[in-house]
Amino acid sequence: MTETLDRTDLQILKTLQKNAKLTTKELADAVNLTPTPVFERQKRLERKGYIKKYVAILDPDKLDRGLQVFCKVKLKQINREIAESFTRHIMLIPEVTECYNTSGAYDYLLKVRARDMKQYQEFILTKLGNIDTVGSIESTFVMNEVKQSYGISI
Repeated sequence: MTETLDRTDLQILKTLQKNAKLTTKELADAVNLTPTPVFERQKRLERKGYIKKYVAILDPDKLDRGLQVFCKVKLKQINREIAESFTRHIMLIPEVTECYNTSGAYDYLLKVRARDMKQYQEFILTKLGNIDTVGSIESTFVMNEVKQSYGISI
């Protein structure tokens, strides 16, 4: 059962989504509290799993990973063992930055980052294509990222 968060907890979460590098004092100022209760609340939110982790968002173009592809994967057949095997393989492939088990025409949606089309082709031929349970692959290439938000509306 999920506990109810009060207005201050929600404000702490909203503020940290915008800038997780804030010091406790800066966060306390932003939510109109003193540092000690804010520190205690933040630690409780972490402990209870509301805050999963803190990350730096990197620029893929500056790191030569500007090609973004959404790759839809249909497995030859599906059961628990096959699904677990597929996800174990995917977890080991660094080009796959996100993986979702989906309903509909495809079983999985992968978000893939590559340097260029040649590297993506190599990824398909030597990594994804070598997973024996893969039945079909459909790739959608991102031409322009219109909106990207890492936050959750609360």
